[in-house]
Amino acid sequence: MKKILALTLGVAGAGAAAATWLATDHGPPLPVVTSAAAQGAEHVTIWRAPGCGCCDAYAEYLRNNGFAVEVIDDRDFDDRSVDAGVPERGIGCHLAMIDGYVVSGLVPSEIIGRLLEERPDITGITLPGMPANAPGMAPEKTGTLRVYSFGPDGVAVYSDE
Repeated sequence: MKKILALTLGVAGAGAAAATWLATDHGPPLPVVTSAAAQGAEHVTIWRAPGCGCCDAYAEYLRNNGFAVEVIDDRDFDDRSVDAGVPERGIGCHLAMIDGYVVSGLVPSEIIGRLLEERPDITGITLPGMPANAPGMAPEKTGTLRVYSFGPDGVAVYSDE
């Protein structure tokens, strides 16, 4: 099984920056650096297929909902998703890392907020595919979106919203 490793180093004080390196079996570690000002918002790194317009719209949606977002083009984001623990049948249109959790797909911000508040013992959550009513695909969410959790204990429904 391929492994994914994230390491974060921070320096205290004004003007401090945090650096994160994400290492996988798919190439060299990727550096992610945020300024102290951006550290006030929850940092999200998104790996997506280059030029994906819905991923750009989703990143903007997250920014509008209080997240600091960095987007990285990655032709192998689907392999990176599996390496991170996302079930193959559960891969969304991009991969995100947020506060130690894997988030795959166009997951609504309120569900991410719930994840970060509850801190369940899971690897992450996924909204598989590219539902037409999800953030990034539609101007606003309509209907129900089923988000799944995944981790060492398998896959389960995390939220029907």
